[in-house]
Amino acid sequence: MDNADKQGERKANEPFKFKGDWSKQSSALKDRFPQLTNDDLKFENGKESELLKRLETKLNKNRNEIIDVLKTNQEKISKIV
Repeated sequence: MDNADKQGERKANEPFKFKGDWSKQSSALKDRFPQLTNDDLKFENGKESELLKRLETKLNKNRNEIIDVLKTNQEKISKIV
């Protein structure tokens, strides 16, 4: 396994923590991805991986792509506030 594969694997196993107001972020995600429902975006502390898995399935993206979407969304929301 080369170095890039190891970094990708490590990133895939890292926990993702949300920052900021989840209600604003989830609203922005529903605007961007109308196929998402409130159930898809249900968030509970400590259960981030379950949310990521639901989003992976619903948006047909892998974990790293979902994390990138969420980070971009967080940055946009933080600039608005």
